[in-house]
Amino acid sequence: MLSAVFATAGVFAQTQQEIVEKITAEANENSQLKELAHELLDVVGPRLVGSPQMKQAHDWAVAKYGEWGIPAENQQWGKWKGWKRGITHVDLVAPRVVSLEARQLAWSPSTGKKPVTAEVVVLPEATDSLDFVEKLKQVKGKFVMISMPQPTGRPDDNWEEWATEASFEKMKAERDSLGKLWDTRTGNTGLDRRELPKALEKAGAAGIISSYWSRGFGVNKVFSAYTEKIPTIDMALEDYGLLYRLAAYGDKPQIRVVAESENLGEMPTFNTIAEIKGTEKPEEYVILSAHFDSWDGATGATDNGTGTLVMMEAMRILKKLYPNPKRTILVGHWGSEEQGLNGSRSFVKDHPEIVENVQAVFNQDNGTGRVVNISGNGFLNAYDYLGSWLYAVPDEVSEHIETNFPGTPGRGGSDYASFVAAGAPAFNLSSLSWSYWNYTWHTNRDTYDKIVWDDLRNNVILTAVLAYMASEDPDRTSREKINLPMNRRTGEQMTWPEAREGNRDGTDN
Repeated sequence: MLSAVFATAGVFAQTQQEIVEKITAEANENSQLKELAHELLDVVGPRLVGSPQMKQAHDWAVAKYGEWGIPAENQQWGKWKGWKRGITHVDLVAPRVVSLEARQLAWSPSTGKKPVTAEVVVLPEATDSLDFVEKLKQVKGKFVMISMPQPTGRPDDNWEEWATEASFEKMKAERDSLGKLWDTRTGNTGLDRRELPKALEKAGAAGIISSYWSRGFGVNKVFSAYTEKIPTIDMALEDYGLLYRLAAYGDKPQIRVVAESENLGEMPTFNTIAEIKGTEKPEEYVILSAHFDSWDGATGATDNGTGTLVMMEAMRILKKLYPNPKRTILVGHWGSEEQGLNGSRSFVKDHPEIVENVQAVFNQDNGTGRVVNISGNGFLNAYDYLGSWLYAVPDEVSEHIETNFPGTPGRGGSDYASFVAAGAPAFNLSSLSWSYWNYTWHTNRDTYDKIVWDDLRNNVILTAVLAYMASEDPDRTSREKINLPMNRRTGEQMTWPEAREGNRDGTDN
């Protein structure tokens, strides 16, 4: 009997090694990542929730999985404010002519096809909120600049490399001083970031101009508009600075703005779900996870196009090399993560039977870099199973990875947190930075050219091998949680995060 047991174990080990080697070879020698990236990022483009491109992306994914023989569907979980981006073109027309780098923000009202030409002014300076109400008369018929002008467009690491220490310190002091003055200026309005554009709109402004620098060359954070009738546009740092200086020196700059867009009303929102059905334990699930939506300042290449590509490529490889898994392997491409994990939270709420039987969730979201960190997320015995799965990962992939066991539960940074809150063992495959936070996260530079293909292939191998090992594991994973420590800031006992309902109605957002 012992001989039979050892023989069976040996055959399994040999099979396991063969599968891992085949996964590695397929990922490296027959990668479909670039083709997928072209179709998703170049052809479909950005994937703002509620936009036609978001629905186009969902339909593309279902069709692509169909080509690979993997059943997939779009599952509606809510509705959102529909909006279609059109052409944005902004020109300085006085005191000289120059085309400016600018774009309308998501959900911005349209100028229509007829351009709007008006003077540009800086947000009026007031002593308090009552004085600001009086000063609002100055903005009627004008474009209003509502962001702090930056004293430099060079990131700090560039200053550190080239400037004298005294010059660098002087620049930072100047920037800090300007920041405090601008905070006072906006604070004296008595309005927050959402309310201020609405007040300017009510006062008759022609439009709003903002510029939120991301501390990198040519990079802005690009989010959404809060106006309902007048356009809101983001402008690149130096073009914004040019307009600001012209206005501050009394040169009365004028711009000509075309910002075409269409309000589409209420639109359905979806998650795309695909699965490779399990053969022995089909009611247990290994879930690959990545959010599908993006902001639309660029094409959402690294947030989260790269995570999406990794999960799709891993599913393609698993279907080809491991078509009859022990457990069901499911992939979730979540909608509206950017507005609060809404797609994954809704899935967790709508499918308790799946969440209850999750073997593991593997999520990837923070950029194009190779995975370098995995936390146990507060599951007491995570090392026992996740550690053994990682042992099967090829050395050239696993050597980059640091682990933190048992870790503490993630609370909302990405979609894995939706599953952790529900008690399911979910793990974030955290990536090397590649200057993600400054250069691509929610910016106007999150584009195809920022993808690092070798790191993506690395992550495909990791994800596919982990999914294979989790599926084949003879044991069910433990959900036992650690006793959380005291909060060092508050001195109170920390508690496990609570499962939250996703926002299923973004029609008024």
